[in-house]
Amino acid sequence: MYKLNIVLFEPQIPQNTGNIARTCAVTGASLHLVKPLGFVIDDKKLKRAGLDYWDKLDITYYENTDDFFEKNSCYSDNFYFFTTKGKHNHSEVTYPDDNVFIIFGREDAGIDEQILHDHIRSCVRIPMRNTLRSLNLSNSVAIAAYEVLRQWNYPDLCSEGKLTKFP
Repeated sequence: MYKLNIVLFEPQIPQNTGNIARTCAVTGASLHLVKPLGFVIDDKKLKRAGLDYWDKLDITYYENTDDFFEKNSCYSDNFYFFTTKGKHNHSEVTYPDDNVFIIFGREDAGIDEQILHDHIRSCVRIPMRNTLRSLNLSNSVAIAAYEVLRQWNYPDLCSEGKLTKFP
């Protein structure tokens, strides 16, 4: 119960993927990377953005989008495609309690329109001004992940901090 999966179709910018990996580590989400990637996994920029969280990640790699869909077909009702072309506001969707997949496309092209067409009812949008292209990918992933987690009441996450220099 309460399994969040963050899926990146063909990410191109290592710093974005590193930031997203860090978001996955601190939230307990699984990261799914769909090739081709625009960088190699040992890229210094990728590791710097993800800092020392790489050993805390659950990462699955796929050869292409067909491979991803084939291996996760049993969860297809829980796929949510984040796109500027979506008709539904991401925060108006009620996310199921288990194995939710929030899916994002390449930084320069988004998700292939054929995929969006095939899953039109599952396309969601983060509201933004119409005059600008889109949010940064890692920011979009964080917004989406925390909306799902908010609806789940932040399971297994610490919701209270404490000062370190004062009792």
